[in-house]
Amino acid sequence: MMKLFFSPGACSMASHIGLEECGEPYEEQPTLLGKGEHRTEAYLKINPRGKVPALQVDDGQILVENTAILTYLNRRYPAKKLMPSAPLDEARAISLMAWFSNTVHPAYTHTIRPERWVDGDECKASVKEKGTKTFWDGLSEIDSLLQGKQWIMGSEFSYVDGYALVFYGWGVRAGLQMTQLSAYTQWKDRMLARPKVRKILESEENVLVKR
Repeated sequence: MMKLFFSPGACSMASHIGLEECGEPYEEQPTLLGKGEHRTEAYLKINPRGKVPALQVDDGQILVENTAILTYLNRRYPAKKLMPSAPLDEARAISLMAWFSNTVHPAYTHTIRPERWVDGDECKASVKEKGTKTFWDGLSEIDSLLQGKQWIMGSEFSYVDGYALVFYGWGVRAGLQMTQLSAYTQWKDRMLARPKVRKILESEENVLVKR
């Protein structure tokens, strides 16, 4: 059985939703970032980079990074039809997830953790300000991608939608005016109407309560 190492509210929620929507059996392995569980000796044997998510597949091998995990699930279970099937459309979905990973996510990190990048209060404030603007620009682009569409890749739900939900939640957490992004907000409501998405959100919340 596959095992997912994740932290509630982190970007690993993308893979968590993806696995649940896929419908194949898997084991949840909470690894709380806030408690430093990603830096323990045991977890560093799973992922030496000390990050989540990490997916342990059936033979014990480990796969990391949302883009890779979700692409793997699509290739392993193509009958689930949770990514576009045409090669060019699939490549566009992977491209969008890569942009989430290399641009939108780091912008948020600059917003909430400026001390990772610079020292000094003035420098931190400048990095946070720029990070917030860049993050908002990313959210606004996601909003534009959703204009006139049911789901982010078109008329069909895909693994990419679960990834995009991460950033809406982070925008709320950062105190941004997310309701100004009307297409994104309406899409968020459609996401929350999906039973498997709600199950993951409740599961991650329960982990925090219990731990």
